Amino acid sequence: MAATSEDEATHPMSSGLKYALDVMIASIALIGFAPLLVMVAIILLVLQGRPIFIAHRRIGQNGVMFPCLKFRSMVNNGDEVLARHLAENAQARLEWNTTRKLRDDPRITPFGAWLRRSSVDEVPQLFNVLRGQMSLVGPRPIVRSEAELFGHYFNHYIRVRPGLTGLWQISGRSSLAFSARVELDVRYVEQRSLWGDIVIIAKTVPAVLKARGSY
Repeated sequence: MAATSEDEATHPMSSGLKYALDVMIASIALIGFAPLLVMVAIILLVLQGRPIFIAHRRIGQNGVMFPCLKFRSMVNNGDEVLARHLAENAQARLEWNTTRKLRDDPRITPFGAWLRRSSVDEVPQLFNVLRGQMSLVGPRPIVRSEAELFGHYFNHYIRVRPGLTGLWQISGRSSLAFSARVELDVRYVEQRSLWGDIVIIAKTVPAVLKARGSY
């Protein structure tokens, strides 16, 4: 089990109960998604080759880095492609600086675009949940370069395990400015409850089906 912070140990929503529910639901979900995972892995291998998965380093609870799993939806030289695109496109730079996302991202492969719109690329993070590195609900995991965008609210972010879904996921995702994402994450950390988690999970299903802000 992941280390429990002092904040979680004293919070009304027991971290032990939250973790137990995470493991139970993630285990059931992985069994149900097993055929989809195998099918997507085969398609990726045929269309894009290896690697099928990526394990991007993200910031977890208490600031501990962990490998966040995803199906690979980008070209292998994504960092190089992004740097060149931003250098040549002022509008793209503005969009990236505002949301840390690009609606027309040159790194994303055709099949990867579908994976992202459907959020299937994030299903492997259920394994992160089982390992105690993530929770089903919480702030979406961030990279080092995004930590400074949280400012002093970064301390809120690291108080809990990052989530597979959260308020950002059901509130517009990439259509929101990063500052709005920070506000939603802070609100979740300060007001979180077991019932609140259940509501967020329930609202995630229609949000994913509508694919609002998913790019």
